[in-house]
Amino acid sequence: MQLGINLGYWGAGMDADNLAVAQEADRLGYAVCWAAEAYGSDAATVLTWVAAQTERIDVGSAIFQIPARQPAMTAMTAATLDSLSGGRFRLGLGVSGPQVSEGWYGVKFDKPLARTREYVEIIRKAMTRERLSYEGQHWTLPLPGGPGKPIKLTVHPQREHIPLYIAAIGPKNLEQTGEIADGALLIFPSADHLEDTAIKHLRAGREKAGKTLDGFDVCPTLPLALGDDKDVTTLADTFRPYTALYVGGMGSRKQNFYNQLAQRMGYEKEAAEIQDKYLSGDKQGAAAAVPHDLIDKTTLLGSVDRIAERMKAYAEAGVTTLTLAPAGFTLDERLASLRAGTEALERAGLA
Repeated sequence: MQLGINLGYWGAGMDADNLAVAQEADRLGYAVCWAAEAYGSDAATVLTWVAAQTERIDVGSAIFQIPARQPAMTAMTAATLDSLSGGRFRLGLGVSGPQVSEGWYGVKFDKPLARTREYVEIIRKAMTRERLSYEGQHWTLPLPGGPGKPIKLTVHPQREHIPLYIAAIGPKNLEQTGEIADGALLIFPSADHLEDTAIKHLRAGREKAGKTLDGFDVCPTLPLALGDDKDVTTLADTFRPYTALYVGGMGSRKQNFYNQLAQRMGYEKEAAEIQDKYLSGDKQGAAAAVPHDLIDKTTLLGSVDRIAERMKAYAEAGVTTLTLAPAGFTLDERLASLRAGTEALERAGLA
């Protein structure tokens, strides 16, 4: 099992620290550094900045939002980043959510699975550097009856095949991801529930494509907080607002994929209470309603030995790249968490 890091969103006041974290991860031998985007910093610019100041670590988009870019533009960006980074780019895609898609980008959030499939097909066709034409339900290239003509990508990526990942949560999205992608980006993963909530659906998609999970990258993100095992409850409490935001407020009442995931993990009553309180404006109450067990199962908390045992569980569950979000109030604390990750991996016998 390999390790990655997720820098999250740029522009939150820790930009210089984020670069130092990426550089330390590069030195420690982490496999990939991911950056996110929502409606603030864009991931492409951040990844270019990081790639220019690192040497070996891959840089990946977690995610490029599908409603934000036409597929051909995403192919251009991926090819450019791969070329500039010397073949170190990984392309992560996701549909975002209805509030961002329709409120920020003005793109209707409908038929996300079909849109994702077509988007991936166009990107892969563009990457062949053959003249691009496509007829689908959501995109037709070139547009009929006009001056458009099939055009081919002029940029030469460093590699013939850039790894393509999809951020997936729901069963149908996971199955399609297994079918059409090279890896899956997961969030709030519990090793205890991973087979039922993700792996079996990815496996079904691979089988539909005539493939197995061999070579497919299962890549969940987990916050990591280093501390004494006696203080695990205190460490978990620092992530209450984070978990409450996703389970309670990330999306509408009817379309919150994270809330639905918590329900599939067995927290139906708790997920409903968190959402009710969050959407009513009681964010503190929502955070207080998050079960300690839910936080502990979806983060890496405590001593290096405790984290190592949890890493073993994730590896046994089928994780191939474990992406860490190293927690800490200072840069030194974040770097210590980062180093604890590599030490734990070695103690677990997974390095």
